[in-house]
Amino acid sequence: MNFLTAVSRQMTRFTALIVVLASIIAFIEPATFSWVKGDTQVVVLGIIMLGMGMTLGKEDYQILAQRPLDIFIGAIAQYTIMPLLAIGIARAFDLSPGLTLGLVLVGTCPGGVSSNIMSFLAKGDVAFSVGMTTVSTVLAPVMTPLWMTYLVGQTVEMDGWGMFKFMLLVTLLPVVIGSAANILLHKKHWFEDVRAIMPAVAVIAFACIVGGVAAVHGHRFAESAFVMVLAIAAHNIGGYILGYYSGALTGMNTAKKRTLAIEVGVQNAGLATGLSAKFFPGNAESAVAAAVACVWHSVSGTVLGNLFAWWDKRKQ
Repeated sequence: MNFLTAVSRQMTRFTALIVVLASIIAFIEPATFSWVKGDTQVVVLGIIMLGMGMTLGKEDYQILAQRPLDIFIGAIAQYTIMPLLAIGIARAFDLSPGLTLGLVLVGTCPGGVSSNIMSFLAKGDVAFSVGMTTVSTVLAPVMTPLWMTYLVGQTVEMDGWGMFKFMLLVTLLPVVIGSAANILLHKKHWFEDVRAIMPAVAVIAFACIVGGVAAVHGHRFAESAFVMVLAIAAHNIGGYILGYYSGALTGMNTAKKRTLAIEVGVQNAGLATGLSAKFFPGNAESAVAAAVACVWHSVSGTVLGNLFAWWDKRKQ
């Protein structure tokens, strides 16, 4: 079991590499990941969120209760900066309707499940990171459909109520189940073993979702690759900068500012990919954009975390 736990830690560290490898394999041999679609994709998404829920215990909810102002500021930043920045960049770059849809969908999703690890690497405030991820995920079933309806509902046919119900089922319910299990069973040795390997399971599930999109829509990537990556990078980096300075404006210390930068900038693009495939199956560009964002956010967030740590060492 110690071996599996060690493997799980390493897989979490190299999430970006594993996701990139899955994408490459899907391009070369689509049949490897073409099964990740429809109901199967929904189950895979649920597994990722269950894994996140299993990391949440009583102490995490105590943090939320003790630091309401920090969490409130973080939630406001999360659900204003990224949605508005996404639609602004889409218009500035004159993106196609499909790419606009994908970028806005990424921007309206909650914080990424790997952001807590990135905050740790950055020597940020990990408890604050966990609190922000939890709250943004809990709010997602309401905020994501509302923002999507407001920002793109006029140009793309969408079922906001259906998205709300789907997100309750796929995001909130697994998180609640995982968290309840953690609170009730955390002293059980077998549960500790299961919880220890769940990060690796989540990474594999994450890679499967991206691989599934690459397998089905990968051939479309070259059609708008440059502008797509440029827009995703601008959105992500803009989130880091505006998140950091949101913390500065509200008087947060360095650790909190770094955490806010990462929490705002790194989105749950895996969820966006699943939502795109579920609610916009005829819009391949949006799914491809969300899948590319999965890879970009994983890589850039890890790089940013390491850069913050390097900066601290440099000053010593």
